[in-house]
Amino acid sequence: MTRSNPAAAPDRTPVRRRIRGLDAEERSAQRRRQLLTAATELFARQSYSGTSIEQICQAAYVGTKGFYDHFDSKESCYTALLLQITHDIQERVARAAAETAELAWRDRLPLVVEAFVHAIADDSRLAKVTFGEAGGISPAVEAQRRSNRRWSAAFLASQWPRQAALTERQDLALSLATIGGMFELVTDWLNHHDDGGDPDSVDTLTEDLTRFVIVVDVGRQGAR
Repeated sequence: MTRSNPAAAPDRTPVRRRIRGLDAEERSAQRRRQLLTAATELFARQSYSGTSIEQICQAAYVGTKGFYDHFDSKESCYTALLLQITHDIQERVARAAAETAELAWRDRLPLVVEAFVHAIADDSRLAKVTFGEAGGISPAVEAQRRSNRRWSAAFLASQWPRQAALTERQDLALSLATIGGMFELVTDWLNHHDDGGDPDSVDTLTEDLTRFVIVVDVGRQGAR
């Protein structure tokens, strides 16, 4: 008698349910993007303090439970948004520096500054969220802001010509002070530029920042 082969065991791999073409992980990532997009708009338009979690959820078309799946609080939502914007700014500035690496410092500087300005000014909401809202929210947010400044200072120190009279620590300290001045110029520009869209305002900010860094560097090169 011929024995029949036992039936193959059924495949018990769970089926990933798809809704509108997205599985659960993709839908979660989409909700997070929607929340951050809504937070960007609301924080820029009505301030961090004037925005509630409920408003963010309503604008994002995401339930409150969906919000807490991604963020512990409004502060953590803001921090995630700040990190996202900062990453994009740093990436664009670093790319501009790499693409102009063969140029002399004075020729490269305006192009790198221009990349920075466009990263924050092409969508004015980003400048408002990063420079107009970040101060005084919480110690954790302030720590992130300080981290961003130190990254910027280290980046600047790696770009401008070496000054033999300055130690590495002195050069980094001067870079940090220069970045502080640049960020203050951005904040002042943000508070006074025409929200209706002055076509010269971005160019003016680029020129002001570039001139400021050049003046600092002239003094830096004269250090003894």
